[in-house]
Amino acid sequence: MTRPSRIPNLGGARAFILHRPHPTVQAITRQLSAIGLVTVDCWPELPPEALAADFVFFDADLGFDEQFPWKAGEAPMPLVALIGSEAPGRIEWALSHKADAQLLKPVGTAGVYSALLIARQSFEARKHLAGEIATLRQRVAERQTIVRAVAALSKGADDDRAYAQLRSLAMSWQISVEDAARRIVAMMSEEVTGEESGDDHSHRA
Repeated sequence: MTRPSRIPNLGGARAFILHRPHPTVQAITRQLSAIGLVTVDCWPELPPEALAADFVFFDADLGFDEQFPWKAGEAPMPLVALIGSEAPGRIEWALSHKADAQLLKPVGTAGVYSALLIARQSFEARKHLAGEIATLRQRVAERQTIVRAVAALSKGADDDRAYAQLRSLAMSWQISVEDAARRIVAMMSEEVTGEESGDDHSHRA
């Protein structure tokens, strides 16, 4: 039984090369074309259509934030940094954009394929981790909302009875406990806002 390959087929993928006209661009383009990728050269900034790219190679030596149509670290595709200078400031800038792989300049006749694979895997792992973190944050927020709703229903009395009341309300409203908690918290906030508005009117009178 043969094990299925985990190496993705990159044929037909689109790669943008954000680099000034240079032999480096030619070397990368030759390797990408041999792999089957479609390449687009651009400088000094990425065009809007680069948002649909599968990969972006960018010059870490002369690059600057305004070249990218997204915020630093929020690229929607794998990034490969092209590094010639090892000045700490340049390396730090490349890291701020969360480069998923790197190629040292001058680029020779090999290295691009492995950079693509490493960048793809690193990007997917980072995206998966970000999704897990977002899910955990949502769960924490939902639990905090439930606690607030239970506190509002119990008014300092029996929390267990208040939670049972919350579940009963959720069933009667035919929504989840979390949604019911959000509704109760919103209702309590509206009541507080209304009371504060009434106090303002009484003071004015």
